Amino acid sequence: MALPLFIAKRYFFSKKSQRAINVISLISVLGVMIGTGALIIVLSVFNGFEKLVVSLYNSFDPQVKVTLYEGKTFDVNAVSLASLRQIKGVKAITEVLEENALVKYRDKQYIVTIKGVSEDFKQTSGLDSMISNGNFLLQRGDTDYAIVGGAIAYNLQMNVGDFISQLEIYAPRRNASSLSNPEEAFNRRFISPSGTFAVQQEFDTKYIIVPLRFAKEMLEYENQLSSLEIALLPDADQDFVKQQIKNSLGNKFVVKDRYEQHEIIYKIMKSEKWAVFLILAFILLIATFNVIASLTMLIIEKQKDIAVLHSMGADIGLLRRIFLAEGLFITFIGAVIGLVAGGLICFLQQRFGLIKLSGSGSFVVDAYPVHMQVLDFVYVFITVFAIGLLASWYPAKKMVEKKISLQAVRADE
Repeated sequence: MALPLFIAKRYFFSKKSQRAINVISLISVLGVMIGTGALIIVLSVFNGFEKLVVSLYNSFDPQVKVTLYEGKTFDVNAVSLASLRQIKGVKAITEVLEENALVKYRDKQYIVTIKGVSEDFKQTSGLDSMISNGNFLLQRGDTDYAIVGGAIAYNLQMNVGDFISQLEIYAPRRNASSLSNPEEAFNRRFISPSGTFAVQQEFDTKYIIVPLRFAKEMLEYENQLSSLEIALLPDADQDFVKQQIKNSLGNKFVVKDRYEQHEIIYKIMKSEKWAVFLILAFILLIATFNVIASLTMLIIEKQKDIAVLHSMGADIGLLRRIFLAEGLFITFIGAVIGLVAGGLICFLQQRFGLIKLSGSGSFVVDAYPVHMQVLDFVYVFITVFAIGLLASWYPAKKMVEKKISLQAVRADE
């Protein structure tokens, strides 16, 4: 391949008799470069959004969550928390009780989900890092506090620093015989907000976090729980721990990791990423038609060279490899420049946030998030090279054979 590559390189850099060939070759390189750079940029932006969404979910969701397979709540005595805590890799277990409720603040009201959590909630959740106003405080001595979703606080026009006005929470009594009398049909409790959190809309518009003891009293439960949220040690084998938990609890419970808790969302994000990849790859395939045009015109111009090489003993295979190498040379240069340019743009966006998100004031980031992955560069290069090979193969094979055939006919005449 050394000789075909040497000749192809000379053809690429040498000045052609027809200036149009040089222009088309340059356009071919630019087309491959732009397509390659676009692929890298788009994939990196998708990676950035995926990483951002995962980090937001991870700040609220536990590493492992245990819920009842059928039903809403289960008796805590039906599981052995002591046995679960002894499983290798388990760091902490939070007992959780959830229920819908009505919350009032001054003259505003809102439907929320009360999430009661035990004292080790901070170890199983990263919510303390997402506090946007106030403090991460659920109880101090005998006093209970609530941490409110940012969107709920906004709709209630709640002031965390207001020590006079409290949240007024209503939840249906479990044994209420009639809802006609609110005093008998609903439990009412007061609690002071200690802070607000901002994770993302799904959580910010739904949850108010309260101590488990407050939730049990409010909802009239003694030993009932909605779920168990489990944090793992840094070096723990998640799959092993999940399996051990399943073995300990039996078939009545569902054990899910973070991916499984939002499996549909993660699958959609992956599907969108690769769908866009395929669309851009198809556009790149169209752009490489310039390579076909460039090779076709080059073969026409170099027909004398083809005749000389053929008369010197070069077979069709060697001639074909020369122009195939020429097409791959164009593709390689365009791909390398595109990878470098795309990586540089991603780096600048990552470092300086050059392109801002519209309406970024209401989002957790100001600029498009970017996260580059080595495998994306590898996949893009392989894809571009494969497309370049496909685009170069046809003219190199057909046109060379055609030129040799025409020369043979002319020689016979």
